[in-house]
Amino acid sequence: MKLRSVSLDDKYGLSDGRVFLTGTQALVRLNLMQRQRDLAQGLNTAGYVTGYRGSPLGGIDREFGRAKRFLDDHHVKFHPAVNEDLAATAIWGSQQINLFERAKYDGVFGMWYGKGPGVDRSGDVFRHANMAGTAPNGGVLVMAGDDPACKSSTVPSQSEHALMDANIPILNPIDVQDLLDMGMYGWAMSRFAGLWVGMKCITDNIDTSASVDVSTHRVKIVLPEFDMPPGGLHIRWPDPPLDQEERLHRYKIYAALAFAQANGIDRITLDSTKPRFGIVSTGKTYLDTLQALEDLGIGEAEAEAIGLRLYRVGMPWPLERDGMRHFAEGLEEILVVEEKRAVIENQLKEQLYNWRADVRPRVVGKFDEAGDWILPSAGELTPARIARVIAARIRNFHNSEAIEKRLTFLEEKERILERSIPDIKRIPYFCAGCPHNTSTNVPEGMEAAAGIGCHYMAIWMPGRRTSTFTHMGAEGANWIGQAPFTEREHIFVNIGDGTYFHSGILAIRAAVAAKVNVTYKILYNDAVAMTGGQTMDGPLDPARISRQVRAEGVERVAVVTDEPDKYPSDTEFAPGTTIHHRDDLDQVQRDLATWTGVSALIYDQTCAAEKRRRRKRGTFPDPAKRVFINEAVCEGCGDCGVVSNCVAIAPKETDLGRKRVIDQNMCNKDFSCLKGFCPSFVTVHDGILAKGSQPAAAGVTSTPFPVLPDPALPATGTAYNICVTGIGGTGVVTISALLGMAAHIDQKAVTVLDVAGLAQKNGAVYAHVRIADDADALNAVRIAAGGADLLLGNDMVTSGGIETLAKMDADRARAVVNARRTMTAEFTNLPDLDFPDDKLRAAIDEATGKRADFIDFTHLARRLMGDTIAANIMLLGYAFQKGTVPISADAIERAIELNGVAIDFNKQAFTWGRRAAFDPAAIEKLAGTPDAPEDTAFDLDAFIQRRVADLTAYQNAAYAARYTALVEKVRKAETALGTGAPKEGGDLTEAVARSFFKLMAYKDEYEVARLYSAPEFRRALRQTFRSHKKLTVHLAPPLGSAKDARTGHLQKREFGPWMFTAFRLLAPLKGLRGTAFDPFGRTAERKMERALIAEYEATIDTLLAGLTADNLPLATEIAALPQSMRGFGHIKMANVEKAKAREADLLVGFKDSKKAAVAAE
Repeated sequence: MKLRSVSLDDKYGLSDGRVFLTGTQALVRLNLMQRQRDLAQGLNTAGYVTGYRGSPLGGIDREFGRAKRFLDDHHVKFHPAVNEDLAATAIWGSQQINLFERAKYDGVFGMWYGKGPGVDRSGDVFRHANMAGTAPNGGVLVMAGDDPACKSSTVPSQSEHALMDANIPILNPIDVQDLLDMGMYGWAMSRFAGLWVGMKCITDNIDTSASVDVSTHRVKIVLPEFDMPPGGLHIRWPDPPLDQEERLHRYKIYAALAFAQANGIDRITLDSTKPRFGIVSTGKTYLDTLQALEDLGIGEAEAEAIGLRLYRVGMPWPLERDGMRHFAEGLEEILVVEEKRAVIENQLKEQLYNWRADVRPRVVGKFDEAGDWILPSAGELTPARIARVIAARIRNFHNSEAIEKRLTFLEEKERILERSIPDIKRIPYFCAGCPHNTSTNVPEGMEAAAGIGCHYMAIWMPGRRTSTFTHMGAEGANWIGQAPFTEREHIFVNIGDGTYFHSGILAIRAAVAAKVNVTYKILYNDAVAMTGGQTMDGPLDPARISRQVRAEGVERVAVVTDEPDKYPSDTEFAPGTTIHHRDDLDQVQRDLATWTGVSALIYDQTCAAEKRRRRKRGTFPDPAKRVFINEAVCEGCGDCGVVSNCVAIAPKETDLGRKRVIDQNMCNKDFSCLKGFCPSFVTVHDGILAKGSQPAAAGVTSTPFPVLPDPALPATGTAYNICVTGIGGTGVVTISALLGMAAHIDQKAVTVLDVAGLAQKNGAVYAHVRIADDADALNAVRIAAGGADLLLGNDMVTSGGIETLAKMDADRARAVVNARRTMTAEFTNLPDLDFPDDKLRAAIDEATGKRADFIDFTHLARRLMGDTIAANIMLLGYAFQKGTVPISADAIERAIELNGVAIDFNKQAFTWGRRAAFDPAAIEKLAGTPDAPEDTAFDLDAFIQRRVADLTAYQNAAYAARYTALVEKVRKAETALGTGAPKEGGDLTEAVARSFFKLMAYKDEYEVARLYSAPEFRRALRQTFRSHKKLTVHLAPPLGSAKDARTGHLQKREFGPWMFTAFRLLAPLKGLRGTAFDPFGRTAERKMERALIAEYEATIDTLLAGLTADNLPLATEIAALPQSMRGFGHIKMANVEKAKAREADLLVGFKDSKKAAVAAE
């Protein structure tokens, strides 16, 4: 088939035909289309769009900003507002221009947008403006963004009741096409009836992409006959309030109903010759209902046998009576399917109330006749739940083996999922290098409260001591109500700069008026980061904030920043404002906590994600340095993760246990990880990563490959469903967008739903891609339970979760999964967090009938392309070559070109993925196998030999012999038990081999120097960096290092390249270790480390003396305890203390068999 000719300007420039649009882009297009329709009618109108962003309308500012030249050409003014109710007031003003002289246009059509909470806060202006009315050639759409499942909100939302309270009619579009069509009807209704008109926006119609018809005259507006009152229904001046009220209730609502009836907004979409059972639904749940019927096997023939009639309500309030009465005639029962609280059901029951009992159908909705909550108003409805309810109701009229079979599948699927889902999941988390990693810390013993914004996530992060939150703009006002009634004297309150500008300054004013003791931490990150990094809606900077809060009565203001020297000397901070480095945050907060009254801490550091975006554009400084961890020195203690809370610190599994590595592709150069108390951190100055133009694998560019054959593509006569999974912020949405555009280019019908929201911050992200030859084959945009044909799993954890596996049917689904073990964000504070690789693989295998390919595409991307960012596109290429993607390669490559980002790089990645599927042996030869020592069989003898070599290098052969003697003693004793342990030793021998080496090879100054001087360090450095100019190292030498005045801990410093010369000179002096001439051996830490060696030998002797087959597991646990004695300085001292306390408890149990079971728990 010939590819569709597509350009980037089509979505706004093409006058008719089909274009591929997201829901947000459809809102832009809608404004352009209204202007075009008006011009065709001889009207010179303009458009005005304003509001405040928030999921699912989080991307609206960005998309309207990108479309500025099209909007300007169509006289549409876009203006992101300070907050929602001020935006609504501005829209009200747009309807007033023709009340006065000097209007430049015949009218202004307005569009307000806002999240559910914004609808709530705008109720006052909605009521006023809707009573006042709209202009005859104007009209207003209220785009109400709801988050019914609370995936990106602090509470679930349903805006219908708020809009109903303001007497605003509500339209409920089902998809992207419906956004355009309903939008046209909405503005026409608004003009006809003089009412504002609401449109329900949710993830399923906004965060969705589809191929749609954009013909300007697709919608044919019918203006009904209506008995208008004198003066009409529109806005006027003067206009007394009681006159407005009468006009509203006597005429305007009924004009909207007449318009809806004349234009068939509500309609029967499926009927039978002898209807008995009717289903009413609206919006997303209408598509879910269609999907449920399809899943139950109910087509036209089955519907005729059942006597089924289906009614799609486009305007759920007010409910148009005549159409509903016609639908209800002859029915025995009506099932109302709607999400959240009932809207249609209550109106329907009211309308049918006066029908005769013998003709009035039974109405079932949220509850059935037995009072069971069958379609709950809590959470989201799914096609599976709706299918179960429909099947149960149909049993009253009809028996079907096919329906019962489908229900059995759904129930069996739930049982399988309950027993197979691994206990691991991704939760949203701060980005790598996020300022909130530092700014949301509070001093030990103190507490904080959260607000709206990224920093809200602090409430589920360990160690943040942040609990409770408020709605947007009220941050801290709850403390006003607590303070008089608690012995707690002070609290910190986090508030983002966006919220502060939106309305939060009023909360600060209230706190000052209430004279409470509170410190507002105003988190200035130079962007509205939560919704994608938009610029502030007005002028704001730290100095301005300091002056504003000072003017409100805040007498103590401090600024904390990562760059205290960046402010010019003439920066106009409020008088008395102090400037501090972020390293002093703890002490600054302690000082502010003692201040009587309201104080403010302005934390100034640019959003990490915004830094990355600006650096790519060359508009933000990019420090010519990167952090590197010397694996050999790293103890795996995890202090760097605790201190920085940064997800760019990844685990590195080694022969000696888990270490740490910096994910250079994720790192945003915050450098707070350097504060981890560990000498393994190196700063690489002017380092060039070994990626891009010089692939890491030798011979990649010169290796010839045959021309790849095109695979047979899956059929798309019926919907072909692809579930894409991954981690927020890693390009999952890019893959779904490429698939959607490619399918559009291939002349196919397609819908794409991106489920991200808050999860875009390191959480679990999903995309539902549905492709068919005909748009009629695509019902709900979400893939139904068991409906996925292909899983493109860019992350093991997300792919093995219940959200994904529920979409799989073992008789149908295929999967291609990136086998890279990417830890969840909890790893930052849980250094020993387990990654359930085997369980995840097993769950995915079971769900796909063992038709899953697990490939480490991250490894292939690094080795073949030199950059792990290529992994997702490689995975797509692999899946394509396996014949599981129903789109042509030409269309996919054209979509990559249209995306406009790293075009050649992404095309190469796609090709390498195809090659990996076609000739895996050749690819493995080029790229090598992933470094995963835990996957290989453990060879204890080889491990011991390596440790003997290590200890010989560490000290000498005699020292290594001491190690061998103890290990062999344990091996002999364990083998003698006759418990089936192999002759080379079992678990106890391995535990001792690992633990005793850990104790003997303690990393003192000589060993750190040796490990930095070893060739392995430079080799590892070269694998990450192609070149560099300078290395510096971060240390806290016990001799000469300053101590923290409060904690007494040594403070790290950065040492220049000369330190590596010092390392080379110091390493050979290892013979001084532990002698009277050892200048480092007199510290408490070194004395403890030497003592631990002897203590461990004594402990092992105790264990061997009482060793039996029964207490062997307990002995093994005791012997393994030194492996937790990790770290340096105070970190190691604390870990040793914990381990020794645990050892004492276990030894009590070991010596007393009756207590052994208790001690081992």
